[in-house]
Amino acid sequence: MVDLSKLNPPQREAASHGGGPLLVLAGAGSGKTRVITTRIAHLLEQGIPPQAICAVTFTNKAAEEMRERVGSLVRNKEVTRALTIGTFHALGLMILRTERKALGLPRGFVIYDQSDQMGAVREALRHVRNMGRDGERRFDVKSILTRISLAKNSFIGANEYTGNPADEYDAMTSEVYPKYQEMLRACAAFDFDDLIVEPVRLFETDAGVRERWSSKYHYVMVDEFQDTNAAQLRMVKHFVSLHQNLVVVGDDDQSIYSWRGADPTNILRFDEMFPGAKIVKLEQNYRSTKRILSAANTVIANNKQRHGKSLWSQHADGEIITHAVAATPEDEAKWVAREIHQLHQDGRSWDSIAVMYRSNLQAKIVEEELRTASIPYVMYGGQQFFERKEVKDVLAYLRVALNPKDELALRRIINYPARGIGATTVERLVLAAQAKHATLWDALKGVLKSSASLPGLETTLSSDDEGGPGTTVEMGDIRGAAKNGIIELIHVVSELASAIESGTDVVTATKTLLEDIKLYDDLRMASGSMAAAQRRIDNVEGLLGSLQRFSDKGKGKEHLAEHLRMLSLDTSKDEDNIPGEKVVLCTLHGAKGLEFPVCFMIGLEEELLPHIRTLQPQATDVLDADHATDISEERRLCYVGITRAQKKLYLTRACTRVSRGRSVPRTPSRFLLEIPEELYEVRDVGEEARAKVPEAEVASFFGSLASLLDD
Repeated sequence: MVDLSKLNPPQREAASHGGGPLLVLAGAGSGKTRVITTRIAHLLEQGIPPQAICAVTFTNKAAEEMRERVGSLVRNKEVTRALTIGTFHALGLMILRTERKALGLPRGFVIYDQSDQMGAVREALRHVRNMGRDGERRFDVKSILTRISLAKNSFIGANEYTGNPADEYDAMTSEVYPKYQEMLRACAAFDFDDLIVEPVRLFETDAGVRERWSSKYHYVMVDEFQDTNAAQLRMVKHFVSLHQNLVVVGDDDQSIYSWRGADPTNILRFDEMFPGAKIVKLEQNYRSTKRILSAANTVIANNKQRHGKSLWSQHADGEIITHAVAATPEDEAKWVAREIHQLHQDGRSWDSIAVMYRSNLQAKIVEEELRTASIPYVMYGGQQFFERKEVKDVLAYLRVALNPKDELALRRIINYPARGIGATTVERLVLAAQAKHATLWDALKGVLKSSASLPGLETTLSSDDEGGPGTTVEMGDIRGAAKNGIIELIHVVSELASAIESGTDVVTATKTLLEDIKLYDDLRMASGSMAAAQRRIDNVEGLLGSLQRFSDKGKGKEHLAEHLRMLSLDTSKDEDNIPGEKVVLCTLHGAKGLEFPVCFMIGLEEELLPHIRTLQPQATDVLDADHATDISEERRLCYVGITRAQKKLYLTRACTRVSRGRSVPRTPSRFLLEIPEELYEVRDVGEEARAKVPEAEVASFFGSLASLLDD
């Protein structure tokens, strides 16, 4: 029996909601996950079948946590497994897989993660205006990819994109975007944006498909609704078109991702888009002290376009907020390191402390000071496990074995480990394939035409999706090391494909591949130390462990392709498996969703927070994570930072910073000035440093004085 009495009144109202649209405005630390999971358990208790419930999140980690918490409430594994709980992208992938025939998709389509997408943009840049590698040097690849992503999510097709013709990046994107799309389709590939956009296009062109999915899920829930973009909103609308049983949970005050397409008006105008919507506000905070909440409430109240709410807590007032003022960023970083060291001596664990900043550029000097002080630390927002080079290399072999059309994966492994197939040879192969409207794999097979065939080579792997013969490309003029390398590549990939096709356990097949290509030997030779080599080998072993877990489920080749597609959606980061206690360093964007007993927010200055790109948007043409649309979003970012702190909050700034070789005075952040003075104490970093003469120096002085007196 689900006990709703353990919830506070607004939480209980949201969790017991029946049908119709509901907006749950969940302030920071107000227990939103508890509300969603309790509502799911309550629906199940009311007799709603688990197959009719869909909960959508933004990260795999959040989805896993949600499923675990529902499981602890209902205590029925079969019921919990039958629920649809996952990310928008995982849901989109499920739709693409289910509706493959309606979309005209090949059976072996693949999903390109961000590094794959970057590779495709780089390749497209080389062919635009015949710029070659000069295109990569002139243009920031990530900036072009961001523009393509924003265009896709606005349903602007490759041939419709114009952007601002006066903007060099927009002009280049208008040429790269069509080429990028051609490459994806030629490789039977979809990027992350396609996982949302293509299902929406299908829903809008096929009423039968739309009604099938809307009738499948009678109760739909969306977490972090303030982070949805235009395409995700359209997907949600289609999902509830038949019944309007939609519950969204979010906080407009924490909408900080407009630079990647998130639209805060989705949550601000929810009741307009879904007439008759009920709104419940969760304002009781279970995380922070009253002083910290007072600072957060005062800052965010200066934003005008927001749902009015004010966080409150039953916690005590707590420690006063510390505002530290340093002369320079170096002094600021030294002081932060000293204060962290003192906190640790006073009993704080390293991992209870976080240092947050607006820009990654601020982290370097803090890292240096933490190292000097022998303080262990870790930077959050690190590389995803499945983005590590050695992991992606092995995955690329598996992808090609399952789908030789996957040209990006094939290019990745074509000369790795090195087998004598140089860039010039690859370019010739690509051009020959394009001339015949064939694939790169067809061109590789063409090299073998004048050689004795390897057993099963021509039939094991085919470029044709349904298993028929591919197009042979004449490539008889490639000889020597390059030809031998191509024969070796086709052999190892064909052996891997044959093993998988014959039902050999995928882990066994992959281990054989690793031995054939001598991957571990290559990692040892390429790494700077044995320790570094072992870390990379351990990463490959970690992938084998993931494949073993897949193999233990007893699924075959087709399910393996699906498993590899799902791996590309994995959002787990290095920080998920970091051993030992370490101070956390992260950007304010990366801190969202986290909480720590002690938080340092550094660099509270105009042009850092709010960022100069907000104050002077013309200062850069490059779109990136530092780009913000307006001051209100920067204020929300400050609010997110403040509300990460549970017990103690430090706000620091420097009075000067070096810019273009000269020291420039800095102005305190407007957000800092919005916090009432009675909530914080001011500490002068320079004055403290002057007052604290190191004990060793004092002892040395008196020792020298004693020696003089003795003489």
